[in-house]
Amino acid sequence: MLFPKKVKHRKWHTNRQNLTKIGVATRGITVSHGSYGLRATAYARVNSRQLEAARKVIKKTTGKFGQVWIRVFPDRPYTRKPAEIKMGKGKGGVEGYEAEVLPGRVLFEVDGVSEEVAREALRKGGTKLPVKTKITARQSI
Repeated sequence: MLFPKKVKHRKWHTNRQNLTKIGVATRGITVSHGSYGLRATAYARVNSRQLEAARKVIKKTTGKFGQVWIRVFPDRPYTRKPAEIKMGKGKGGVEGYEAEVLPGRVLFEVDGVSEEVAREALRKGGTKLPVKTKITARQSI
């Protein structure tokens, strides 16, 4: 699974945001490495387990010659308190890491396979993620 080697701050603030004012992504919005990409159409926080599950199914579907790129990195820590613990006594321990995904961000890219195989692989990978996705192709200049 993906997680940072070293972090400056072990725990972050929760950073609650009004989802109606979240905006759209301005970085990572074009398919740059592969031929086809999986684009997020809504806001979500995708954790490293979900990214790994999507990567595995995409790689399995594309086969030996397919190349897969992950365009997001989970660097945001999230915490959780153990079950059946009373309120108070501080913040919980770090449970894992997640990536904040804005609408329009490309999450995965695929190359080296036919269009049908790429679309099927990205469709299967999108079902593993907690965000609505859309498959896009590289724009020819």
